[in-house]
Parts: sequence; C-alpha cells; structure tokens
Amino acid sequence: MRTKCVIIRLMNDNETMMEELRCIGCGTIIQTEDKEALGYLPSGALKKKMENDEEMYCQRCFRLRHYNEIVPTSLTDEDFLKLLKKIGKQNALIVNVVDIFDFNGSLIPNLHKLTGNNDLLMVANKRDILPKSLKVNKLTNWLKEQASKSGLKPKDILVTSAKNRFDVTELMENIEKYRKGRNVYVVGVTNVGKSTLINAIIKQATASEENPGSQDVITTSRFPGTTLDMIEIPLDEQTAIIDTPGIIHRGQMAHYLKPEDLKYVSPRKEIKPKTYQLNSGQTLFFGGLARFDFIRGDKQGFTGYFDNEINVHRTKLEGATELYEKHAGELLAPALVGATMVRKEFKLEGKTDVVFSGLGWVRVPEAAVVAAWVPKGVDVVIRKALI
Repeated sequence: MRTKCVIIRLMNDNETMMEELRCIGCGTIIQTEDKEALGYLPSGALKKKMENDEEMYCQRCFRLRHYNEIVPTSLTDEDFLKLLKKIGKQNALIVNVVDIFDFNGSLIPNLHKLTGNNDLLMVANKRDILPKSLKVNKLTNWLKEQASKSGLKPKDILVTSAKNRFDVTELMENIEKYRKGRNVYVVGVTNVGKSTLINAIIKQATASEENPGSQDVITTSRFPGTTLDMIEIPLDEQTAIIDTPGIIHRGQMAHYLKPEDLKYVSPRKEIKPKTYQLNSGQTLFFGGLARFDFIRGDKQGFTGYFDNEINVHRTKLEGATELYEKHAGELLAPALVGATMVRKEFKLEGKTDVVFSGLGWVRVPEAAVVAAWVPKGVDVVIRKALI
C-alpha cells in the first residue's frame, strides 16, 4: 500500500499516454524549472531519488516535514473547489472528515452538490481532544442531529481518532463495507485531519511484527492548505483511497493567525474545560483572539472549551474595550494586533454553545443575553450544547 511517489497517467491532446510524477506528500506535480512554483525539486535531487528509488517529496513538503517551515502557495479557493467538483462525476464512496473540536467550522458548504449522488460516510475526527466524560453514543447522536440540520444525509457517522489503533481498524472496516468495490474520496476542510487519518490507515495496513509502524507518507501539519492535489493510495489493483485538498473555510480563526500561534487553534491534547461564575456586566477574554460579554441574566457558570494554553482573562464589561485596545498582544496574547473586532449579540434560552469558529466555545447553561467578539471574518455560531 505504501508508494515511493504518485504517478498519474493521462491522455494528451494527441491521445497518447503521458505520465506525471507527483509529490507523495501533497500531490502536486514535480517540476525542476521554477523554484518559486509548486512542486519544485532540484534536478539533481530528482535524478538521485529516481536512481535510488527513494520517496519523492517536493522541496515545500521536505521543508514542512523536517523544519516545520511553510511556503505560501498560489492556489485559490476556487482552484480547490474545481478539483473537488470532479468527484461528483465519479461513482465512489465519499468519506467526509470533520473536526469534532471545530464541527461547525469544518462542514463543507453545499457538499451534496460537490459529491453528486454518491454515498457519504461522515468521520468525526479528533475525539481524543474532547473530555473523556463525553460518551461516544451521546456524541454520535448529537452529530447526527447537527448533520441533518446542515442538509447532510450520511450512510453512517463514525467517531474516531487517528491516534487510536482500534478506531482506525473500525474505520477501515466501515470503508470496506460501504465502498462496494469503488474508489474512496476523502474530503474535508483544511486541518480536520484527513491526511493524518490516511497515514494511520497506511500504517495499520502495512504493520507487521517486523515493521510495527512506518513514518507518515502524506505531509501533515497545522498549516491550512498542506495537501495541494489529489493523492492516490491503492486499495487493490483497480481502486484507491484518494486524499483530496482541504477546502479553505475562511470563517475559521486559523486563517487569520501567524504560524507560531496556530497551536492555539489546533489542540493536540485533551482539553480541560474551565468554568467561570459570572455576574451580568462581566467579560472573558480568550487571549486577544476572542471576547465573551455577559450582558444580562442571573449569575451562572459559563464553561469554556479552548486549548489548555489559551490565557483567559476576566474583567468588567465596562472598560473592556479600552483594556483590549491597550493590552492586545501583551496581557491579552496571542492577538491579531490591529485587527477589527466585530461584536455579535445573542439572546439565549440556555443549554447553548457560543462557538468561536476554529478557536473553541463557551457553554451558556441558563437564559442570558451575551455578546461575542471576534476578528472581522471569523464566524460565530450558536448551537445546541454539545456537552
């Protein structure tokens, strides 16, 4: 199942067979001419790798994998969507990976239009991030309800973690159950863990007593837009599982952060909820990235579900704006210094989550009037409480 490179065969204008050599890490075409363009690999390195039958990674993937260095890409949102629209013309199983921690921000708008009439299997990844007290059955029912509200009708919903071997085994069994001999396209927005899951499947499929685990084949990172084109991993002689580029969801906080601050929106460990007893007229700052105002209502405990490293600062609502303007990036860090903060007010009946897309959420247990502040462009969503 493991490959040294990705070779795509296609027809040219004269209908003769051609081959494209593609990076196994991100799927882009390997080229040796333009250092600034996608897929660049020095000609000497390419020749050496081909002679030694070594794994083929473009220079961008090599830097990302070994030095955590991101090189900006020239691809646009429309480029990604054009690639995914091809899926709707295929007879295939669609595996839609969503991020449990950022469920609303990881839904693909108009997914049914992109995938046509193909069967859909939803995989809710990163369950290891949520508190262990949340039972899988309850989470699955919540996901089914939310998916239905979004117009999605998956054949099944699996709650999984790429870190858990048993979860990966169950995922492989369900993919085989639903694909019925067809290709499998794995789709999702950026940073939901698509490539991580596929790497886990490859490791599982190739593991043995002599080789208990291999290194990741597909390049993964916290940086949005790591996978640039479709990457095929053979399932048998006729079919493959295909990793697709992540659709960029501009409402997510990650697209507005500096690379060094992405860790605050991509938790790697189980989040530890924190509850704050607030009176009306009090405010919570989550670093300098978001703000929650309790405007009116009875005293109650608001629970925040954010990365454990996020600094939460409690203050009075009166003067909170001046505090932010004076201390953003210092006392209130990390922050998008100079960003325009947008205010959204909500009247809630209780047992509601106020979601800061890609950052986390606050659970409001009782009736209250609240306001959420986020950098302009970031989404705020109200939903039935997850926990």
